[in-house]
Amino acid sequence: MTETKSNNGLKVIAGLLGVVLLGTIIYTVSLYQDKKKTTTALTQEKELVVEDLNSLKSEYDKAILESNATNEELVAARDNIAKYIDSVSGMKADIASLSRYRRQVSVLKAEREALLKQVDSLTSSNTLLAMQRDSTFVELEKQTVFNDSLVVQNTQLADAVERGSALSLTTFTVDAVKERSSGKLVSTSRAKSTDKFKVCFTIADNVIAEAGDREFFVEVLDPQGNVLGDSFSKSNDEGASITYSKGTNFYYENSSLDVCDYINKPASDFQKGNYMVNVYDNGLKLLGTSKFALK
Repeated sequence: MTETKSNNGLKVIAGLLGVVLLGTIIYTVSLYQDKKKTTTALTQEKELVVEDLNSLKSEYDKAILESNATNEELVAARDNIAKYIDSVSGMKADIASLSRYRRQVSVLKAEREALLKQVDSLTSSNTLLAMQRDSTFVELEKQTVFNDSLVVQNTQLADAVERGSALSLTTFTVDAVKERSSGKLVSTSRAKSTDKFKVCFTIADNVIAEAGDREFFVEVLDPQGNVLGDSFSKSNDEGASITYSKGTNFYYENSSLDVCDYINKPASDFQKGNYMVNVYDNGLKLLGTSKFALK
């Protein structure tokens, strides 16, 4: 009788252990399947992020090819996206990292829209300038016919030549930069981090302008309205004068020309606040103005 009870007890224990083991197996399989589904979903999300980045890079490649001249901002943005592609492709997918990169993709898309609009605007500006140049050249040819007989028309032609040969800017940008120990310059918006201002402009092509050495004058006004730098003075034939921070020399050959120069910081750090940068030609004609702020 006792032996029968003992056997029954062992059977019950064995049954319970079997149920526990079966439950453990089912739970383990369920965990494995959930992990597999999560890994698959993360991998797919990672592939979508890489796909979006590749699409952005392709759009920049196309915009760069269609540009008449190399646009440094487009090239820099494309190279930045290429770095993101390498980072995402080589990383181990997890929710936090993918969320961060997905947000970055949205930022990059907005940046792309802004840059492409800027490129379209510059292209339209260049087209308009080319049309104005052609129109001026045609008018000058018409005036030349009357040069030998009419003194008045001769004077008008001289005036038209003077106006038509004046140089103009198609782009004008100012960037606060910090110089790293390697010598590389990186953009910054912080006053204490700024080592110098990078002033860049593009001079439009002008077939009737005189080729040769030219000098433009860069005037930088600090937040108090004072001229930054050594403060040189320049006057023109009409008696007008300016005080400028630096003269920029270049050689002009009638075609579009990109020029960059740097304004070093004063004895102390740059101040926080709003800055204005003006560029004048040799006749003290204002060619462009740029405003920005340092924090």
